[in-house]
Amino acid sequence: MSLLRRNARVPTKSTLPHREAATSKRLRRFAVAKPHNAFTLGNVEITLLERPLFYVGDHYVTFLGLIAFVGLFAAGLLSARILQSDAVRRFFSRFKIDTNFVAIVTTILSLAALIFFIISAINAAGIPLGWNAPLPAIKLSLLQIFLLVALLVAVFWISSRTKRFLFNRLLAQSGLDRSLQYAISQVISNIVLVVGIFIILENTGIHLAALTVFAGAVGVGVGFGLQNIASNFISGLVILAERPITIGDRVEVAGIVGRVQQIRARSTVIMTSDNIAMIVPNSKFIDSPVTNWHYGDPSVRFRLPVGVAYGSDVNKVREALIAAAREHSATLSDPEPTAYLEKFGDSTIDFELVAWTQEMSYKPRRFKSDLNYLIYKHLTAAGIEIPNPQRDLHIRDGVIKVQGLETGTPKGSES
Repeated sequence: MSLLRRNARVPTKSTLPHREAATSKRLRRFAVAKPHNAFTLGNVEITLLERPLFYVGDHYVTFLGLIAFVGLFAAGLLSARILQSDAVRRFFSRFKIDTNFVAIVTTILSLAALIFFIISAINAAGIPLGWNAPLPAIKLSLLQIFLLVALLVAVFWISSRTKRFLFNRLLAQSGLDRSLQYAISQVISNIVLVVGIFIILENTGIHLAALTVFAGAVGVGVGFGLQNIASNFISGLVILAERPITIGDRVEVAGIVGRVQQIRARSTVIMTSDNIAMIVPNSKFIDSPVTNWHYGDPSVRFRLPVGVAYGSDVNKVREALIAAAREHSATLSDPEPTAYLEKFGDSTIDFELVAWTQEMSYKPRRFKSDLNYLIYKHLTAAGIEIPNPQRDLHIRDGVIKVQGLETGTPKGSES
């Protein structure tokens, strides 16, 4: 204590005036404040931009928020337009994705981009929409919905790739019939699709037990308005199982003639000889008569009627017809072509040429035309006449006046 007292400086009378002057100077310096103008031009502009323009519920939208909304919304439209461009489609096509699936993917991506920018624009405008907050009346958030859509697209893609892998690679060297390979690939692809959708719905929180009411409504709809769709779908499964028609078969059904190009879940695509795709419901192949040119054995027999003049050597006619059929490269040697004498007609002796083929069964009109050209060639070379229809008129009695039509024939001559 003595040390502290000794070191402490006690103010004397000589030091007091100096301290009072310093203190007063310090007080004057703090007492003088800088002038502040609360109504500068910059402050007025910020106040106007931040002033509420209108209210949405408990939230208000400012002029700055409105500008942000317009900008983000325009960015969403531009992004959606870019994702729908041909350049993006060509990019996805490099991954050997089907054209229809590429169109579906680009459409979903453009919608997702548009929704993302719209929600971002609403948030920027001052109306908060949480990405993780559940939507009204739905237990899913916006982020979960985007994830659900992405997973569903992935499942459809995996199903399509599974079908293509099985049909083009795994089963291509199995030795099975090509149509059976297609049926197996289609069934497995459908199983992958259904199982994948069920797994995604269960993991997303949409339990299948909660869909019993929806399933009942669908059942009622199937009984009334969706019965044709259900019938065609079940008919498609029956076609894949029983295989009354297969890919590549030439069929005739409901007045449509062509080659089976694709068997889908609801319909079958038939390509006609005019290169026109006809979409036929699968139920037509179950409840209607179907002519399948390649069911079991692809060999097809063609019959061509031929008439020659009376007085022709029938043996030469037969040899000429058989030679014409053998000259065509698509005619099978087993069974070999033959010719039949059908009947003695009014003006001709009627033959029928019979020829078998496999290759030209897809082009029957072309094959018949080729054979007719060859028949005419061989009959002409053999000196066999193909007559026009004619009638012999026998007059028993009486006189017929015939007017001459040729030069030099007396007009009104009798015969």
